[in-house]
Amino acid sequence: MDLFAVDKEKCQRDHICVEVCPAKIIVSQEKNGIPKPVRNAEEFCIFCGHCVAVCPHGALSHMIMAPNECAPLQKGLLLTPEQVEHTLRSRRSIRSYRKKDVEREKITKLIDMARYAPSGHNSQPVRWRIIYDRQEVQKLAAHVVDWMRFLLKEQKEFALSFRMDRLVKGWDAGTDPICRNAPHLIVTHAPKENGAAPAACTIALSYLDLAAPSFGLGTCWAGYFNNAANVWPPLQEALDLPEGDRCFGSMMLGYPRYGYHRLPKRNEAHITWR
Repeated sequence: MDLFAVDKEKCQRDHICVEVCPAKIIVSQEKNGIPKPVRNAEEFCIFCGHCVAVCPHGALSHMIMAPNECAPLQKGLLLTPEQVEHTLRSRRSIRSYRKKDVEREKITKLIDMARYAPSGHNSQPVRWRIIYDRQEVQKLAAHVVDWMRFLLKEQKEFALSFRMDRLVKGWDAGTDPICRNAPHLIVTHAPKENGAAPAACTIALSYLDLAAPSFGLGTCWAGYFNNAANVWPPLQEALDLPEGDRCFGSMMLGYPRYGYHRLPKRNEAHITWR
């Protein structure tokens, strides 16, 4: 099969696919108006599926996906602006978790939803490492504390600016200020040379973050862990990412111990119109 095929009976020559193609590799034939790929289109196609998704008539089939392989859009499931606003405003960082493991099926479904997050050039570089065992999460958190002890000794001013002395003291007192006793930790990683990876991992985790409450779950970005994972050799060895990969985002996950009942205020947006 060529890059894509067009059903001439279904095609209405409306040229919508030509308009929406991000790579601009679809043109209309002069003789009959049927869409066709430009020369060497395979070299420039980013395999995003826009052409298949946008055709109202199901006339275009891409080499990696046909219309009948793509789920139809259900307008009845789309959120209203009010629902979106309430969902975004009600999102909370969860730092107190129940002593209950999240079912693996739920985590898998969350990641299955998050993988639809956009990425530069549709490169889809995000890879997921799930630290499922809570004892393993604690072992990794201990490495982060060791990193903080090192910084307090070797770069004290920097460490104190982030109050790492209080975090270490809390850890030594039996609390977990690093992963908050979360039962699970989700780590996104990708080849460190991939320029699209930092944003792609952040957006994918944001998708997961916003989807988690629909499963009764809570999340919190694991910033200290993520920073240590990229500079502290003992943690890097314990995390054991593939050669050449870098940790681009980490998130705690679990069942919240408490629920929230109000939407707290935030600063007004600073907007400049040009």
